[in-house]
Amino acid sequence: MSTMLPLRVQRSNGPAILLNAVFRNKRWQYTAATKPSETRPLRSILIANRGEIALRVNRTASEYGIRTTTLYTNPDARSQHALSSPFAVNLGLPTAYLNGDRIIEVAKKQGCDGIHPGYGFLSENSAFAEKCKLAGLVFIGPPADAIEAMGNKSRSKEIMTNAGVPCIPGYHGTNQSPEYLASEASRIGFPVLLKAVKGGGGKGMRIARTPEEFLPQLESAKSEARNSFGDDAMLVEKYITTPRHVEVQIFADKHGNCVALGERDCSVQRRHQKILEESPAPNLDEETRQDLWDKARKAALAVGYEGAGTVEFIFDTTTGAFFFMEMNTRLQVEHPVTELVTGEDLVHWQLLVAQGAPLPLTQSAIRERIPQHGHAIEARIYAENPAMGFLPSTGRLTHLRTPTPSPTLRIDAGFAQGDEVSSYYDPMIAKLIVRGPDRHAALQKLHVALGEYEIAGPTTNIEFLKRLCVSPAFVAGEVETGYIEKYRDELFAAEKTPPEVWAQAALGVLLQEAQSRQVLGRGFGEAGSKIGFGADYQAREVHLVEVAADGKPENNVAMTVKARQVGPGRFALEVDGREFVPVLAELGANGKSLRSFFPHTRLGATFVREDEQITLFQQGRQYRLQLGLPNWAEEALGMKTVLNSVLAPMPCKVLRVEVKEGEIVKKDQALVVIESMKMETVIRSPQDGIVQKVVHGAGDMCKAGTALVEFIDEDSK
Repeated sequence: MSTMLPLRVQRSNGPAILLNAVFRNKRWQYTAATKPSETRPLRSILIANRGEIALRVNRTASEYGIRTTTLYTNPDARSQHALSSPFAVNLGLPTAYLNGDRIIEVAKKQGCDGIHPGYGFLSENSAFAEKCKLAGLVFIGPPADAIEAMGNKSRSKEIMTNAGVPCIPGYHGTNQSPEYLASEASRIGFPVLLKAVKGGGGKGMRIARTPEEFLPQLESAKSEARNSFGDDAMLVEKYITTPRHVEVQIFADKHGNCVALGERDCSVQRRHQKILEESPAPNLDEETRQDLWDKARKAALAVGYEGAGTVEFIFDTTTGAFFFMEMNTRLQVEHPVTELVTGEDLVHWQLLVAQGAPLPLTQSAIRERIPQHGHAIEARIYAENPAMGFLPSTGRLTHLRTPTPSPTLRIDAGFAQGDEVSSYYDPMIAKLIVRGPDRHAALQKLHVALGEYEIAGPTTNIEFLKRLCVSPAFVAGEVETGYIEKYRDELFAAEKTPPEVWAQAALGVLLQEAQSRQVLGRGFGEAGSKIGFGADYQAREVHLVEVAADGKPENNVAMTVKARQVGPGRFALEVDGREFVPVLAELGANGKSLRSFFPHTRLGATFVREDEQITLFQQGRQYRLQLGLPNWAEEALGMKTVLNSVLAPMPCKVLRVEVKEGEIVKKDQALVVIESMKMETVIRSPQDGIVQKVVHGAGDMCKAGTALVEFIDEDSK
């Protein structure tokens, strides 16, 4: 059995220098002190990324005395990562994170020894890795040839097959003729999965279930691949209808050592992108688990890998067979899950390997350690609307409150209250990671933590995540990549808003108005609390509308709350025919903390108002409301007249227009294809009709709510 002594970090008056790392086994002995040519201390690094991963890398590097330089673009000028280091450089345009030559130039000018690419952007760009090497910079990642070999999905399949790693049936060749790809799809058998050869993150990926769907889906996948990766070469694979997505975290050093640090189940996905990740994978027998680890190590060794990587497998839940899918040659978004179940800092491991040190742990030590750390789950907090197909959302974070971090609850965030979620980049706000002694305990902890997570501003997926982590099949570990669609009715079931929510929202409006006029005393019963009711405490009506999550006005719920003040700080409320008398209410000095004593219960809430928009957090749930006009006022002002338009659901760029003016369209027919945050979305007709006007053409940039296509009912022609 091989043994490894811990890496010792010696500090001097300057940055940390890694010395005396000793690794011994039966085959050879390595001592850093005796082989200085194989080590290269990192005193200063440039972090070529943004958001939470830039902050994450900065945290570990700083802990070990390594100076960091951060990069930002014009939209990110006030972002948290841009402010995290005194050494920060503006690259300019939003796309400049992809400008490898400029980034290398900045690193050299800043006196950096190496570049950490994070994930996304240039992290899997073999040409960039090679340029770093030629510039005398350490690329904190795998060698360029390993990135090239595994980044090309066609070539990686060949390598894995030769290494004895099972691969899913498919076509990975160079003939990219649409007709030939269609014939290969027929040979493989439908349904098939189309994937960009140089893809990742779910982009450039489509499912064709029938021969008729193949060519349209191929064009859509190729278009997204061109926009995301500059390469539209595709591969075609057999689509497994009930798959699981299980990946293995591997790490390799420059001395031929490679370990697996456990597996993660990432099956619950939307838009081919992960939402929840957990480790260990549920309902996986130990024999299969160890086989996965061994196959993953074999895959890494086959390409002479170095550093952090993830070998992804797809499981056929009907047969139990698993196949190599792809290898991500970088640190993954979900790496904190592995950190919580191993107790290791993987960014620190990256820095060690980049400097020539051996791995800190052997495989046998890892096998002994993982069972001791229980179960970890990561939930990605996105600015997006699940009820509208998980469309990205944008806007300023007007309110942000998180659960309290602890050794078993971690938050990796790239945003703070007041920051703007823009349309230029991925809409992930944060990652919430929890650990428990077992999966059941971890799920309970996750659900409670999500209930404590408050975000007002852009729409988020937090409410959806709450439902997901208590879904019976998910709790039982019956996961698959089609989970959301399979349990759609359960996960998107409408819930009636309790009358106490309407009542508290109305109280928040009245108390905040009073607070702004400085006429309300600080405590219950104090003078000066006739809050805008006029003489003799006459009644007021507060008209509220709960905006439907799916964006359909016909699904909005309107409610009029009748309020009457019956004494200082005391109210009589009527909601949908139900009376609450008396209700004592108090709004904190911050204008957000709302406390109400109903006759039957005490309720605390967070009340956030921006203009006419209201967000209320009560008992672990979020409610999005807005102030409305009385019905008579809407009718008098013509507010109910709505133009027959299809609107942009988010800031976007129009890629293609699929219809012409005067064309008869059917419900769900494609109208426009838009792009936002590097994701393509097809905007479909909400009903049968006739296109009256195409408002925006290909290449146009549109704000959220902008009309894209105007139409008239077919019957009105």
